[in-house]
This record gives sequence, structure tokens and C-alpha cells, in this order.
Amino acid sequence: MPMGKPKLIRITTVPLSLEKLLEGQLAYMSQYYELIAVSSDKDRLERYGKHEGVRTFPLELTRRITPWKDLKAVYRLYRFLKKERPQIVHTHTPKAGIVGMMASYFAGIPFRLHTVAGLPLLESTGIKRQLLNFIEWLTYVFATHVYPNSHGLKEIILDSGFTSDKKLKVLGPGSSNGIDTSYFSKAQYDLTSINEIKARYYIPLDDFIFIFVGRIVKDKGINELVSAFNRLQRIHPHSTLLLIGDYESDIDPISPHSLDQIINHPKIINTGFKQDVRPYLAISDVLVHPSYREGFPNVLLQGGAMELPLIVTDINGSNEIVKHGENGLICPKKDEDSLFNAMCTIIEDKTLLSELQANARPSITGNYERRLLFNAIHQEYEHLLKNL
Repeated sequence: MPMGKPKLIRITTVPLSLEKLLEGQLAYMSQYYELIAVSSDKDRLERYGKHEGVRTFPLELTRRITPWKDLKAVYRLYRFLKKERPQIVHTHTPKAGIVGMMASYFAGIPFRLHTVAGLPLLESTGIKRQLLNFIEWLTYVFATHVYPNSHGLKEIILDSGFTSDKKLKVLGPGSSNGIDTSYFSKAQYDLTSINEIKARYYIPLDDFIFIFVGRIVKDKGINELVSAFNRLQRIHPHSTLLLIGDYESDIDPISPHSLDQIINHPKIINTGFKQDVRPYLAISDVLVHPSYREGFPNVLLQGGAMELPLIVTDINGSNEIVKHGENGLICPKKDEDSLFNAMCTIIEDKTLLSELQANARPSITGNYERRLLFNAIHQEYEHLLKNL
């Protein structure tokens, strides 16, 4: 192995994934490795690099199926890798995975790692599903190691026949990044600051607040959430639904009816994307995450650390973080009635609510502290590099 720090390249499709899904991780790893971050959106990527103290390389990537652009990206990345000659290339997100693993394979990179943090293909059908299945399989062919970020996701990969068990490994208890529980702590917010935030959005001080944090898209269960809340609000008028996130109408739009409800319902508030979600978690009573598919959702770790009970769907990742009746409630996915009943139960059963609140933060701090996961990833790199 060459003298000095080993060289590590981390790749995502868009810089937002570096900023949020891998927050703080590249800065931590740069203590041990010469690190380069690769992603699209040159200006935003460069800002990220300066903030984290790492080198960057812009690469044009899209989240859509764009074969010719993708092949150009593979070639450009291949040339970059041949020049840099890293020991490890580690990719995240589907498009970065296939482009990064293919280019790394042809460039002869010894360790080609891909983290799987969810499978968008699970909600696809027909020819599109067949194509996405093939791309997923091919990504794992080019990779030397594949890291599902939940045990449930590992089982889905095996059941789908994408690769063999010997290539797969879940690091620690799951998650791609863990959570800084000192940062996500409700102790930083007193009653005065909480009331000020509520007043800013004209939320009555005694309202019961359900919060959703994430992309406002169909696959996150927004259609079911809006409909369930609309029904609940007629029974419990002192309730508010707070949505923290942006629409992605060009990729996965919600129904026109749901969009109309979000815009016009007086007790549904959409703030748009927020860099810091802690103030909004601090004013809320319950986090609802009725997603159709996940890897290992960070927002559940954040909400739990902020002492919020969690209402989730029975999917991998979510059902590993939430224990039904202990730190939250689990209901079937795409089931509006079950979601409505869970929301009613948690707002009406004060004893249950108190128990879930008491268990919420300990369930996260005991398992998903960020430094533990960072160390697990670092140790995995070191284990691989010993074989060079």
C-alpha cells in the first residue's frame, strides 16, 4: 500500500445526500483518509467540500433513467479514477451506485463498496421494474462489497436474487449514519421558545401536532396521511399536521386531491424544506412516517431522539427502529384506515402516549449513537485495507 493516507472516494447522486444522509461522516473519515466527495451540482458540491474540509469532483448525474448521460458519466469518472487511483470507492444512492461501481470496476479499484439505503424499484412495475432489477443486480456484480443499511433490506436483496449472502453485510444495528443525540435533543428548547415557534405558524398553543419530515411524494404515504388527518381533524379539531419537506412533482407526485388539501386545509401546514428540523420536532407531539419503502430512515432516529413517539408503516428499517407499543405504533403500508386508527389511538390514549414518550429517546440513544456507526465504518475500511 502507498505511503501516507489511503485514498477514499465517496459518491452520491446529489449533494443533498452528502449533506443529510451522511452528515458529518466525510469530515470524520478525512482524519484517516485522503478523501474526495463526488456528486452532481458543482456549486453546491464545492460549498459542501469547503464545509467538510474535503476535496470534491463534480460529476453530472441525474435521478432519472438517462442511459447516454450515464455512460458519459461512467467514462468521465473512469478517467478520474485512473488518475487518482484510490484504494476504496464507496457509493450511495442507486444512480451513483451503478455509475460509480461500473467505473471503479473498469478502473481496477481494489475495493468497490456500495451502501443500499432503500430500493426505489420496489414500487415499480412492468418493464421499468425489470430494468431497475437488472441495474441493481449489475451494480452488485461490479461491487466487491454491498452494505444494506437494515437487516430487512438485506433479506429483500437476498430474496430478489440480486447477489449472494457473502457480498452482503449490515454494519452495526443498521443506519447509514447514525445520529448525534446531543444535537437532536429536546432539552435545548424551553416552553417559551416552543410557543414562539408555534405562534410563527399560527398554531394554537394547545393543539396536538403530528409532524411528517421528508419529501412530499406518493411513496412516502402522503396521500394516506393527508386523508387520515382530514378525518381525524373533524373528530379532534385541536390538532395540526405539520409537513416539513418539498414536493417532487416531476418524479413522484401526490394526488391532486392531497395537494389541494395541503394548500387549503387550515390545519395542514407545509413549511417546505428546512435545513434544521429540530425546532419543528421540538414543538410536535408525534412523528408520522407512513412510507411505502425505506432503507433505514434517519428521520425516525431524529424524531425518537427528540422524545417523539413514532407512527410508522410495517416496512424494513421502520419496523426495526420502532417496537409496537413501546416507542411507537406500526400499521400496514398503504392502509389509510389503519393509519387513521393509530393516530386516533395516540391522541386519545394519554397513558399510552406518556409511555411512548418516555421510551422514545432511550430507544435511540441506546442503539444508534453516531460515533458508534462512524467507528464501525472506519473499522470496516481498515479491515479491507489490511488485505492490500
